Amino acid sequence: MARLKDHERALALRKKGMSYSQIKDILGVSKGTLSYWLKNNPLPEDKIKELEKLGWEKSECAIERFRETMRIKKEKRYRELCKAQEKSIFPLTKESLVIAGFMLYWAEGTKGRMNSLEMANSDPHMLYFFIYWLTDAMSLSRDKIIIHLHLYDGMNVQKEIDYWSRILNIPIDQFRKPYIKKTSQKRINHKGGFGHGTCKIRVYDTSFAENVLMGVKAIRNYCTPQKKGM
Repeated sequence: MARLKDHERALALRKKGMSYSQIKDILGVSKGTLSYWLKNNPLPEDKIKELEKLGWEKSECAIERFRETMRIKKEKRYRELCKAQEKSIFPLTKESLVIAGFMLYWAEGTKGRMNSLEMANSDPHMLYFFIYWLTDAMSLSRDKIIIHLHLYDGMNVQKEIDYWSRILNIPIDQFRKPYIKKTSQKRINHKGGFGHGTCKIRVYDTSFAENVLMGVKAIRNYCTPQKKGM
C-alpha cells in the first residue's frame, strides 16, 4: 500500500512540474523506479523553460530534455521495427494463423477439461485475437462464446461490460454475471494492469474443445520429442 501511495504522489508531483531529482528527494524512491512510474509523463519544453526562469538548475533541465529526446528516439525505433516485422509476417496464411492460435492456447489457455475451452487475460488485444482465431481460423460459431468478467471494487460494472462487448464484438447477452473482488482498482492499475479487469472467454463444446486440445498436444509433441527425455 505504501508503494501505491508513493506512485500516486509521484504522478501528482510530476503534474506540478517537478523533476525526477525533486520527486526523489521528497519520496525517497530511486530514479529507476521513477523512470518506470513516470515514463509516460515527460515535462513539456514550455514547462522546462518556465522552471528555468524560476532558477531551476541547468543540469536538471538538460537531464529532462535528454530523457524526452531519448524517449522520442526509442519510440521512433520501435515504430520502425514494428513496421519491418509487419512486412515480414503479413499477410498470414491460414496454416500460420491456426498454428499461432494453438501456440497461444498452449501458453494461456486452460487445459484441465476436455469438454470446454477457457482463456482469461486482462489484455483486450490478446483476447480479440483469440476470438478471431476461434471464429475465423477454427470456424466456431460466435454465439457459442461465453464471457465472464472479473472486476474490482469501485468499477462501473455496466460500463466495463459495455467496454468488453464493444472490444470483443460479443453481444451483452453472452456475458454472465461478473465476479467483483474486494480489491481497489487503483492497486491493480498500479501493478501495470489494463484497467478493465480480467476477461475470461469460455466455449462449451466437447468436440471443438477436443480438437483444439489435441492440436496443442500435437504441437507440444513435435516441439518436445520423447527422444529428448522431456
